[in-house]
Amino acid sequence: MNMVDHTFIKKKLDRLLEYIEDLEEQQHLSVVDLETDKVLRNHVERSLHKAVESCLDIGKHLIAAMGLRTPEDYSDIMVILAEAGILPKEDLLKFKKMAQFRNVIVHNYEKIEPQIVLAVLQNNLSDLRFFAKIVRDRIC
Repeated sequence: MNMVDHTFIKKKLDRLLEYIEDLEEQQHLSVVDLETDKVLRNHVERSLHKAVESCLDIGKHLIAAMGLRTPEDYSDIMVILAEAGILPKEDLLKFKKMAQFRNVIVHNYEKIEPQIVLAVLQNNLSDLRFFAKIVRDRIC
């Protein structure tokens, strides 16, 4: 079993918090803003993507370092972390939705609706902050 690289985790957490802070500055946006300003929409989408990827990178590292089972997909990363007692099982659905959103934004990027991006921006940043807090409290 490998050791958890705390420097790696802290670096990823710092980046994650930067992305969240950038996104919080955009929470006032409307669907019209995202529909009419493609640069802004791309910024929000990419920042959400990078934030979720940071969570997944942390998860993959912890899984490897702790010698846990290999994830079947991105959503399974969150399941494994919950099985290991890192993430609370009662909150697993919200963490799995992060990974599912990542798949949508990566694979269906041409079809993603501004309403979905706005809903994630306005309703789910707290899930990203919660993930960061859990990792900082339990791992760092």
